[in-house]
Amino acid sequence: MTPLPSSDTRERVVGGLTPSQERQKRAFDVAVAGAGAILTAPLSLAGVIAATVDTREWGVFSQERIGRAGVPFRVHKVRTMRTSNTHTTTVTAGGDPRITRVGRVLRRFKIDELPQLVDVLRGHMSIVGPRPDVAGYADTLTGADRAVLAVRPGITGPASLAFRHEEELLATVDDPDAYNRDVIWPEKVRINREYVESWSLAADVRYVWETARAVARRAD
Repeated sequence: MTPLPSSDTRERVVGGLTPSQERQKRAFDVAVAGAGAILTAPLSLAGVIAATVDTREWGVFSQERIGRAGVPFRVHKVRTMRTSNTHTTTVTAGGDPRITRVGRVLRRFKIDELPQLVDVLRGHMSIVGPRPDVAGYADTLTGADRAVLAVRPGITGPASLAFRHEEELLATVDDPDAYNRDVIWPEKVRINREYVESWSLAADVRYVWETARAVARRAD
């Protein structure tokens, strides 16, 4: 169960879905995540085993992220990076030396994201929504931009699709951290706020379809 935010935290979140929309979105999440978790279980297991052998660490990576209403939760992914004492940034650019050879394949086909289907079933995430960030981003939003926190963070979404080549983009700039903070992040906030304010179930279905198509194109 997702921990309930305090009344003070709830008051600071702007906007959100109606109770009917909440029920529609949650039913969609459970149906898609449940079917997806069952169908992709062999692929997830293979990814975890490959990651464990490749990184010599447990193949499931867990990290605290900011969730709905600013409440932290732990997101789960197949491990794709080695632990490094010299590279400590949370921003990942293409060519990042921490990403392993197997990890690049897992990331290319989004296999590393599959454990998040369980996070959806647990109520911490949604299939579609703003991507969950580490502390220092979503939890610092103010005013109307806090509408982004009115929904559960998602595995995919409009901002994820708009920046699906984000790692390659960051590899072309001199300061990936600054570019992410000053250029990419504000645009993601704008896109995600628009998503929340104009939410519809049909849009969620469309984003899932577009994500599947994007992954399929990578396989060509």
